[in-house]
Amino acid sequence: MTLQELQEQVLRLPASDRWQLVQAVLESLKPDAYLVPKQRNLSRLQGIARIPESEVNLDPLEDYTTYLIKKYQ
Repeated sequence: MTLQELQEQVLRLPASDRWQLVQAVLESLKPDAYLVPKQRNLSRLQGIARIPESEVNLDPLEDYTTYLIKKYQ
């Protein structure tokens, strides 16, 4: 039986039976919802957000001023 045929048969059922079917399908999906995601090796991402020391500016006002000057040149 194809998915299309199954859908057609389900739509012919009374509403109460369709609700029972929906609940049964949702219950069957619960074990899949609790699967633990696979642990991945994140060491290759280490330092990805690090700013080079040459670009570190401790004065936010000066940094923003420099940004605006570069933007509107």
